[in-house]
Amino acid sequence: MTMTPDGVWADVVGQPEAVAVLGAAARAAHDLVAGRAVAPGAMTHAWLFTGPPGSGRSVAARAFAAALQCTRPDERGPGCGECAACHTAMAGTHADVRVVVPDGLSISVSEMRSLVQLAARRPTTGRWQVVLVEDADRLTEGAANALLKAVEEPPARTVFLLCAPSDHPEDVSVTIRSRCRVVALRTPSADAIADVLHRRDRLDEDTARWAASVCGGHVGRARRLATDPEARARRDAVLAAPLGLRRLADVFARADDLVRAAESEAAAVSGALDEAERQALETALGAGGTGKGTASATRGAKGAIKDLEKRQKSRATRTQRDALDRALVDLAGFYRDVLVTATGARAALTHPDHADDVATAARRWRPETVLRRLEAVLACREALERNVKPRIAIEALLTALHTGD
Repeated sequence: MTMTPDGVWADVVGQPEAVAVLGAAARAAHDLVAGRAVAPGAMTHAWLFTGPPGSGRSVAARAFAAALQCTRPDERGPGCGECAACHTAMAGTHADVRVVVPDGLSISVSEMRSLVQLAARRPTTGRWQVVLVEDADRLTEGAANALLKAVEEPPARTVFLLCAPSDHPEDVSVTIRSRCRVVALRTPSADAIADVLHRRDRLDEDTARWAASVCGGHVGRARRLATDPEARARRDAVLAAPLGLRRLADVFARADDLVRAAESEAAAVSGALDEAERQALETALGAGGTGKGTASATRGAKGAIKDLEKRQKSRATRTQRDALDRALVDLAGFYRDVLVTATGARAALTHPDHADDVATAARRWRPETVLRRLEAVLACREALERNVKPRIAIEALLTALHTGD
């Protein structure tokens, strides 16, 4: 039986090989800081975490960052999960761990240049200066070039941690990939996800097993489905669409429901954050002041507030499209299940709790039309990636699902 990892590695679900590699590298990193000899290649300055959505790329990267900064390593190695360095690194508040999470659809060259300048400094309180870039596949060409220069000539005590779906050139440039050590993560098993939901989140075993069986190997999605009734309702509405498209009028009604649900989810995610950011910026710019320079400062603040609103709008667009993409992944899983059922394949269903609807669809549709519908879902995902307006893309998709052509 595989032992459950402890300390900062406890949330890295179903990745024992990756944990072993990262733990060994963290031990080597601590030896380097202490001036002890380490084997060549035991620790490197650039890492690329790859894996499908939900595999825990950013979780593993944060855990590694915490292990690098850990101040109380024990017999298991660095990453105790109890010291202040581990806590702040995992929370994203450590002074020497800089986390880049793109607010919008891409990471700009100006943002990356600023980050590279900060990364060139020596650590202030920790052992390493750590730069963690989530969604490194969203780097613009200019941002990737700025990062490449830093990775090619890294400061002695700086470590770059990049997260991307794969090491394919469409996700990460070949030159950046060639300078990184790759940690390939896999989709966690349903048993591993159920275990962490039950053990860490204190969910009852039945709920944990159900959520693990329908989440598609995505730990965060499993937690949302298990704990958020609205998330479950959105999923059920999406999976009701294939058999609910009886008339052409249903196409537009369902499309409206899907887009409105994505907009609502995006508003819920970013609404409170937007207001907090605006208030913090206005306070920093002197809002409410009464001094002589208040009027001129207020005029000068308009540009900064406009830039903030632009970033927030970009984040809302990304959040909405991410919500739609999750819906499309669920739809793709439904049609995949129909093909599995129609062909009698011995494979687990993606949506076992909708097995009756899947069986009905398998009896009603020919496999070739099911495949065309699945291809239409995948084409819609690509259209959204190319910035096609969501309502147009969704209406075109549901029309194709209705006709089966």
